[in-house]
Amino acid sequence: MLKIQKYAAIDIGSNAVRLLISNIIEQDDTKVVFKKNSLVRVPIRLGADVFLKGEISEYNQERMLDTMKAFSLLIKSHGVVRYKACATSAMREAANSAPLAEKVLESCGIHIEVIDGEEEAAIIAATDLQSFINPNKTYLYVDVGGGSTEFSVIHNGDKKVSRSFKIGTVRLLNDIVKNETWIELERWIKEHTSPYEKIALIGSGGNINKIFKISGKDAGKPLTYFYLTSYYKMLQNYSYEERITKLNLNQDRADVIIPATRIYLSAMKWSGAKDIYVPKIGLSDGIIKSMYFETVSSVTV
Repeated sequence: MLKIQKYAAIDIGSNAVRLLISNIIEQDDTKVVFKKNSLVRVPIRLGADVFLKGEISEYNQERMLDTMKAFSLLIKSHGVVRYKACATSAMREAANSAPLAEKVLESCGIHIEVIDGEEEAAIIAATDLQSFINPNKTYLYVDVGGGSTEFSVIHNGDKKVSRSFKIGTVRLLNDIVKNETWIELERWIKEHTSPYEKIALIGSGGNINKIFKISGKDAGKPLTYFYLTSYYKMLQNYSYEERITKLNLNQDRADVIIPATRIYLSAMKWSGAKDIYVPKIGLSDGIIKSMYFETVSSVTV
């Protein structure tokens, strides 16, 4: 017997807010299938407020309320039966995140849960990674966000260690990442990858997805350290305006793509990885899976 239900994941990040609606397809004696139905992304960039001023501006609070109202209507019109809304680095650090979450709840009924970096890394690790990785290899999984980056070492299919660092694209754009944080990240990566002879990176996040799409590589094939270095240098030769007009990048992508690439390249350099795989998964996918397997709380619609 075939059963199809729709689940929704809301990812409130430091750079953008996303709504992912997925079909959960269940059939007797068959493994459950998670199929993306709809993805909406709104680049509110909460981190630009929070990392500089400590709170979310009135303007961006209004944008958040409008976005959540729209998401609420989409959840209703799609017939979603269960959802979870997770807020990450920017709302973790915003002095006014609690009253904003209360306003969202009152205006459109969406309950926002602010999660810490370790839970964020755990939810991301719950994605469909297993279908993308070779169980006999070792990987450093790197999920770059606007406010933080989550790192996990995966060996023989098992996650060995995870850590969240306050190094993200919006923080780097605003030059508020301390050198000590970079040094600590380098030490952590080297310490936890050095026991393994050979390691590859798995990259997730909108920027590496965009770079992979531009590369024209077939799905499942990696980008090399040489390719990423060349692309990084090429990006730096263009102004912000030229990245929009000549490289055809969206305006909210054209600035953050450079610091994002720097993070991936640093992780590759310090781990000794020569390749980076890009399976196009992230926090939203992890939320959907975690809801289904009931490893996180969720809201029934």
